[in-house]
Amino acid sequence: MHLADMPGRARERVTAAEYEALAAFRAALRGFLAFSEAAAREAGLTPRQHQALLAIQAAGGSEPTVGALAEGLGLRHHSAVGLADRLVALGLVSRASGGADRRRVRLVLTARGRRRLEALTAAHRSELRQVAPQLKALVATLEAGPHGRAGRRQR
Repeated sequence: MHLADMPGRARERVTAAEYEALAAFRAALRGFLAFSEAAAREAGLTPRQHQALLAIQAAGGSEPTVGALAEGLGLRHHSAVGLADRLVALGLVSRASGGADRRRVRLVLTARGRRRLEALTAAHRSELRQVAPQLKALVATLEAGPHGRAGRRQR
């Protein structure tokens, strides 16, 4: 089924302003992703390794298992095991037993991993500030919709 054929889809006319805002946002998003991949490589990581460090840190107090990492990154379990193995070999992550259930192995960032992730995150925060105007413009345009001010200008 195509997106346009999906039941319940709004049949409102899409304005030129909405197309322009979405195009600008997608271009900014592609630029951000290119920046992110280059920043990860400059820090000695692959983009997926960077994403894994983020996922582990973002789990907060509940250190994720390899299974949770696989689910969060959309990987097969064996791929997540290999990714975790490489992060352990780099000294960025350690494995810890899961308390009462010793079969559950949790992933924990090492001090080195936290430092590397913190530096990358600071760089990303700065870059995100550059993308924010496109995101805000898209949201404002979509909120205005075809019947809002932006829609009336484009008719």
